Amino acid sequence: MQTIEEALAKLQTSKFRSSFTLKEKDKAYVREKGMDTIRRHAQDFVRQRLAPAVIPNDGRQTPMHGHPVFLAQHACACCCRGCLNKWYRVPKGMELSARQQEKIVNLLMAWIARQMQEDGKPRPPAAG
Repeated sequence: MQTIEEALAKLQTSKFRSSFTLKEKDKAYVREKGMDTIRRHAQDFVRQRLAPAVIPNDGRQTPMHGHPVFLAQHACACCCRGCLNKWYRVPKGMELSARQQEKIVNLLMAWIARQMQEDGKPRPPAAG
C-alpha cells in the first residue's frame, strides 16, 4: 500500500496527470470556501460520482474544469473507475468502501493543499 506522498510522486511522472494545476480562479475559490468546505465537496463528489458499483457514464462523469476537486480528481487519477483500476488496482463493479472513499478524499486534498502553495510545487523539508 502506497502513501499519499508516494502516490503524488508517481502521478508526477505522468505527463498527463502532472499537467493539471489549479488556476488562480480555483485557488481563490478554495480560499473563499476554506479547506473544510472543499473536503466536504470532495466527499460528496466521490460518494456520488465514483463510489457506486455501477456508473452509467463511467469515464465521463468528472468534468475537466469547474471545481478544484474535479481538477484534483484528474491529477490524481481518481476521476473514474477505469483510472482507479489502472493506477490503484481498485476493482470495477464493486461499491467503494467508506475507507476507500476516505483515502481518495485524503489524496485529493493533499494535491489541492500542494497546489495552494505559492508555486504549486512540493517544498523541501525544513532544515533541522
